[in-house]
Amino acid sequence: MKVPCRILAVAPLFLLLLFCSWASPAPDDQFSMGHSKRHQCIGCVLVLSVITQLAQVHNSTVEASMERLCGYLPGKLYLKTTCYILVHVFGSDIIKLLDADMNVDIVCHTLEFCKQDAGQPRCHLYPLPKEAWKLTQEKARHIVKKSTAMKYLRSGSDICSLPFLAKICQKIKVSIQTSMPLKDADSDKYSVFPTLRGYHWRGRDCNDSDKTVYPGRRPDNWDAHRDSNCNGIWGVDPKDGIPYEKKFCKGSQPRGIILLGDSAGAHFHIPPEWLTASQMSLSSFFDLPTALTDEFNWPQLSGATGFMDSTSGMEEKSIYLRLRKRNRCNHRDYQNISRNGASSQNLKKFIESLSRNQLLDNPAIVIYAMIGNDVCNGKADPIPEMTTPEQLYSSVTETLKHLDSHLPKGSYVVLHGLPDGTFLWDNLHDRYHPIGQLNKDVTYAQLFSFLNCLQVNACHGWMSSNKTLRTLTSERAQQLSNTLKKIAASEKFTNFDLLYMDFAFKEMVEEWQRRGGQPWQLIEPVDGFHPNEVALLLLAELFWKKMQLQWPQVLGKENPFNSRIEQVFGDQGGH
Repeated sequence: MKVPCRILAVAPLFLLLLFCSWASPAPDDQFSMGHSKRHQCIGCVLVLSVITQLAQVHNSTVEASMERLCGYLPGKLYLKTTCYILVHVFGSDIIKLLDADMNVDIVCHTLEFCKQDAGQPRCHLYPLPKEAWKLTQEKARHIVKKSTAMKYLRSGSDICSLPFLAKICQKIKVSIQTSMPLKDADSDKYSVFPTLRGYHWRGRDCNDSDKTVYPGRRPDNWDAHRDSNCNGIWGVDPKDGIPYEKKFCKGSQPRGIILLGDSAGAHFHIPPEWLTASQMSLSSFFDLPTALTDEFNWPQLSGATGFMDSTSGMEEKSIYLRLRKRNRCNHRDYQNISRNGASSQNLKKFIESLSRNQLLDNPAIVIYAMIGNDVCNGKADPIPEMTTPEQLYSSVTETLKHLDSHLPKGSYVVLHGLPDGTFLWDNLHDRYHPIGQLNKDVTYAQLFSFLNCLQVNACHGWMSSNKTLRTLTSERAQQLSNTLKKIAASEKFTNFDLLYMDFAFKEMVEEWQRRGGQPWQLIEPVDGFHPNEVALLLLAELFWKKMQLQWPQVLGKENPFNSRIEQVFGDQGGH
């Protein structure tokens, strides 16, 4: 599914313009960096909303709330420093405008972070001012007419052209670009570091200096002398001289889990406390640097490849952890090859980062789950931009041919259907978004309308008040699911069996309601689009149950030596 920093990866400061310019994909190319005034507009509106709410919550001045917000941010990646500089640059203008009772939309338009293009509607999150917009904006412009920062911006210059910002801008740009690599040429390397496509995304390397050592490979000489596959099982049993890997893993049908997905599979997540003034504290943004260097994804907590304990308190485990429990020889054999904005049409740009050697590695279970972006886009008329069944058939068969040339024999590929996203509007439109909960002034319907106006909505087709459009989007999603089902039934491959699975949306909701939950609690609260951690783990449970019932051979045997492996090797080196 499509990322919103673009939309809402605008956690205070990142959203303050500089970062979104570099970290957001351009509208016409989701895999290239691009500057977007529309994203700056969202960032400005959300940040100023937080600032005004902090002043309200703490009964303080706007100036004090800006200082407070900067103080909450960590120092890594120059976040705190940049925040203070931006306050220095724009703070006086913001204070003057807010003190003159200008609402946030007017302030952002006056500061020219939001612009109304010729012939386009005026985009605003909050209700329009009682006075005519033009009259109000003229008053606002008069207030800041002598602003030094505004002179630079109105001349067409970038914020970073301000003399005292140029140096720090360059440092931040290098930092962010390094953190969010555009190409995956080197991303198929296993790592001892968690982020930057490291072991949050695929099993941790246990010998970073040796390219022949990595998770998922068949053991070299039964790992008598080294742990060649990083599953923590190596050495020789002194009692009988048999290598532990041979004793515990031979014939156990070890296999890894690989996800080819979009931002839902990568678990895109913006913590709601980043935008909720009443919940903000010094600890709120502790994970912001990690989130930045993981592209605002949390694969370590995802439904397919997560290896950390759930932050939601769910007892359910990811598919990887279930495979590991079934056979401890599968330890660390996971890969999350997901991308924000990924779809069937651009998967070929990063599928090369999938790491599997036909001759040296164990078989794998590959889940193909492009569940959103083939029907989701932010265009004013989204229908023509949607993937057609014919396009999907062509791109998916091309992907499957690629997999057949890389996966070891005995692998499985599961094509995952698309959900019916009418669920989003039906369950959220009249609820208050985190930015609107304090004053009960911003519903999801308002937010969706604002994003649609700016043409940056993650999914205009479903996140829209237009019922006909929502219905047409669901119809296309069903057509694409039927196409995937057709492919699974008709296409055959040498090295893997091909299966199809419906998106178990209805079953997931019913299970959650059976536990006393409400449907809206399954959606990420900040973007109002992605399935949250609870939903992902429920989907993992349903996936596992269906496999056990219909295709148990996919999961491999249950290893009778699991308890012995744990007894001898403990946690096998952790994750």
